[in-house]
Amino acid sequence: MALSAPEKPDGQTVDPAGRLASDGPAALAPSAQSQPEDPLVILIVSEHASARFGGEAALPLHYFRVLRRRGFDVWLISHARTRDELTQLLPDERRILYVEDTALHRLMYCLGRRLPLELANFTTGFVSRFAVQLSQRRLAKQLIRERGINVVHQPMPVSPREPSMMYGLGVPVIIGPMNGGMDYPPAFRRHRQPLVRVLLSLARWSSNILNWAVPGKRHAALLLVANQRTLAALPPGVCPRVVELVENGVDLNLWRPVPAASPSATAASPPTFAFVGRLVDWKAVDILLDAFHLASRKATMRLLIIGDGDERGSLQKRATELGILATTREQAGGVFFAGWLSQQQCADELPRADCLVLSSLRECGGAVVLEAMSLGKPVIVTSWGGPADYVDESCGVLVEPVSREALVQGFADAMVRLASSRELRERMGRNGRSKVLREYDWEVKVDRMVQLYGQAREACVAANARSRP
Repeated sequence: MALSAPEKPDGQTVDPAGRLASDGPAALAPSAQSQPEDPLVILIVSEHASARFGGEAALPLHYFRVLRRRGFDVWLISHARTRDELTQLLPDERRILYVEDTALHRLMYCLGRRLPLELANFTTGFVSRFAVQLSQRRLAKQLIRERGINVVHQPMPVSPREPSMMYGLGVPVIIGPMNGGMDYPPAFRRHRQPLVRVLLSLARWSSNILNWAVPGKRHAALLLVANQRTLAALPPGVCPRVVELVENGVDLNLWRPVPAASPSATAASPPTFAFVGRLVDWKAVDILLDAFHLASRKATMRLLIIGDGDERGSLQKRATELGILATTREQAGGVFFAGWLSQQQCADELPRADCLVLSSLRECGGAVVLEAMSLGKPVIVTSWGGPADYVDESCGVLVEPVSREALVQGFADAMVRLASSRELRERMGRNGRSKVLREYDWEVKVDRMVQLYGQAREACVAANARSRP
């Protein structure tokens, strides 16, 4: 292949037992007196780097763009299926290299389409990702030789149990932030098909063996985890140097609030609630539709669904049965399906909404929650997983997933409450934006990551010096 605001401060080091580590080798403490003389040359390795794919695929793209904007010597390896998008986003960029599609990738894609999405992710999807990493490892070794790379960062896959092929490269490797260890809320555990539950348990058990045979996470210089849940999900025997660092961030150059309209100008316009995400079963948009059906009987409102996926047809059918399917986005009391929108289109559309709603039952991250908060929008989310890490009562409403009926009623009550009070929406929106500025700005995240790059590089230089006779 040729070259072409948590309870503890974010970024603290933790040991594998979950304790904060403030000193010792696990902390990778910086030393101003022993910084290596050569500057950082960074390689970001990721199956996908894409705003279009969304989710974890956006993370490596953010790291790369911010680091390049700051003038760092940084390279990126991604899959060729992101080439068109990245060429359009960064037309003059020459530091992105691609792993080409193969017959194996195409076969796994075709087989995976016949499986439930979650089952495909850890069967055919795993085989495809593993093949990509093999190719990326060869390409990374070539870049290290030819371009002087001295630190490698692998921000995805974010699964704490997925093996990493980034080892034996001769330079320190940082993996993460990972975010996983998620299951459905107890009341929704049977949401998974029985076969999927059995195979998932088998996959989690076998990951211990895989991570021993493929020792990327054992040999890493540093592992980053988004939360204690992910820390607990790491396989035994991995690198003991672990730092807790939130996975998601917000590009405040893109997600900027617009001036609020005057109360008189919006008095005749019903509040708009917006959902943004893939239309797949664990997003529980069916629950959101039922909740909106209840809420719209008590207060005038609209619901905008932004996204596409396998569930769209059945969801539109459900909205029709409830009598709430709208043919235009302005229709009061209706649900309008806007389809898939690009990130820029979402950044243009979401400011026109009054509140974000995310009913997901298994959301490890939930970047869209932070994006809505950065726009000064209140949020209503399921109190589970990533969104529960971001949201508190000052900036939104957390709905406990104790049962399907309780979740429907909780979302309905929250929507009525926010639809009925402009002052409450504005206060929560201000608080949410302040929280994003303090804790989730991508510029702040990259500041911390640069520190970790330097510390890992320094530790590697010191170790090499000690090993010399």
